[in-house]
Amino acid sequence: MRAPAQESSRASVRAVFTRRLVLAVVALLAVGNAVESAKDSVLRLDPQHTTINFTLGDVLHTIRGTFKLKRGELRLAPASNKLSGEIVVDARSGESGTGMRDRKMHRELLESDRYPEIVFRPDRVDGNVPVQGKASVRVHGIFSIHGSDHELLVPAEVDMSPDHWTAALHFSVPYVNWGIKNPSTLFLRVSESVDIDLIAAGSVSR
Repeated sequence: MRAPAQESSRASVRAVFTRRLVLAVVALLAVGNAVESAKDSVLRLDPQHTTINFTLGDVLHTIRGTFKLKRGELRLAPASNKLSGEIVVDARSGESGTGMRDRKMHRELLESDRYPEIVFRPDRVDGNVPVQGKASVRVHGIFSIHGSDHELLVPAEVDMSPDHWTAALHFSVPYVNWGIKNPSTLFLRVSESVDIDLIAAGSVSR
C-alpha cells in the first residue's frame, strides 16, 4: 500500500500541473485573440443589403428619397485605427418619388450627368472596432460631391462578426455651404442641409 503522505504529494503535484496547464491554455487563447484582433480586416459592402436614404425638410412637408450604392470596400488596420478604401454612391440613382422634382434635382442641383458619383473616402476610426461584437465609433474622411471634397466626421454604430459586418451612419450634408444650389422657390422653402442615413452591410475577410 502507498503511504498517505505519498498520495498527498502526488495529488498536490497533479493539482499544480493542472493549474499550470489551464493557465497556459488561457494564455495561448489570449495571444491568439490578440493576433486575430491585430490583423487587417477587409470590409466589403453588399449593394443588395446596403441602403442610403436622404431626408430634406421644408415648411409644409418632408421630402424623403433614396440613392443606390455603386460599390464599396474598406480596409481596417486595428493596430493604428487606420481606415482606407471608398464607398461609392451612384448619384444618378437618386429619387424622391416625384419625377419632376427628381429631374430638377439631377439637372440643376447634383448635375449628376457631369458628376455621376458621390464618394466617401475614410482615413481613420476614432474608437475601437472589435473582431466580434458592437461598438460606437466615429469615422473621419473626405466626402466628395458635385466635384468638390469636404472633410467629414461621421458617428457610426458597428456590429462585427467573423465573416459579416453591419454599420449604421447618420450625418448631415450642408449642401448649400458646399456650393450646391438651393432648390427653394417663392412657394417652397427647404432646409439648406440634407440628412443622410446609411445602413451598410457586407462580408469580412482578414
